[in-house]
Amino acid sequence: MEIRSVGIAGVGSYVPERILTNDELEQMVDTSDEWIRTRTGISTRHIAAENQATSDLAYEAAKIALEDAGLKAEELDLIIVATSSPDMLFPATSCILQEKLGIKGKPSFDMEAACSGFIYGLAVGAQFIATGIYENVLVVGAETLSRLVDWEDRNTCVLFGDGAGAAVLRPVEKGKGLLSFYLGADGGGGDLLKVAAGGAALPASCETVENRLHFISMKGNEVYKFAVRVMGSAAVTALEKAGLSKDDVSFVVPHQANIRIVEAAMRRLGLPMEKAFINLNKYGNMSSASIPVALDELYRTQKLKEDDILVLVGFGAGLTWGSAVIKWNK
Repeated sequence: MEIRSVGIAGVGSYVPERILTNDELEQMVDTSDEWIRTRTGISTRHIAAENQATSDLAYEAAKIALEDAGLKAEELDLIIVATSSPDMLFPATSCILQEKLGIKGKPSFDMEAACSGFIYGLAVGAQFIATGIYENVLVVGAETLSRLVDWEDRNTCVLFGDGAGAAVLRPVEKGKGLLSFYLGADGGGGDLLKVAAGGAALPASCETVENRLHFISMKGNEVYKFAVRVMGSAAVTALEKAGLSKDDVSFVVPHQANIRIVEAAMRRLGLPMEKAFINLNKYGNMSSASIPVALDELYRTQKLKEDDILVLVGFGAGLTWGSAVIKWNK
């Protein structure tokens, strides 16, 4: 069987209109703009409207990605949505997105690898094209984390925002596109970042609601130490698998969680911060949407050139991590 090269044919992103500033958060919890900016690098984040769900954000990003790829929705062969904040437990948000796109009969499923979800989605979607099963695959990272944030917890509510990013995958010229992936997980760290209630292990009850167990809880120091360690090593591993080194890298598109984590990862890579594309100051941590939104914004700057080497790298609850090396083909 011939293994085909797979690349990104189109990208798109969308964030809700409402912007929540650090100054506004000062009125909600015991925090300050200076504290948030110096510790996280975040100044603002976007918050979904009451009538917007994750599928709505995914739909807006998907439309732009399809237009960028020059494809109609009915030409898609597969839809993958990476999300930790689905519209509901079931049906899958990908199926709801399919209906919004006005198409039927196409296989669609969700992936849950938290902030690493988009890279996991790229890796899975690429296999269908590489093996010749499908031609056009849509991968979306979309989140409405504001619905899971405890707005009384100053340690977490300042971090997260809502948004969606999408990519259309297609076959490309041999040697271009997605060159390598490195995915991993450590379930032993599952308690470090979680939403404890609402699933089969701890169904919703008056007690779970009263104890605020349906909101994000995080052991920040432990997550930080894990992230600093894994971001750099995951990027290096993906580069090695592609037969490349740090000297070949044009841009790094990291998960946009915390500026100090990104700085530490870049130091471990031995690369200057100028090569990291950063937009977390505007959007905060959008989990699975962070990397595709940043990729789309980098693309729209027109700084990307044919054959540039990109490294996508992220980490998330699970604990999970993922990295990908791309030889830009657009």
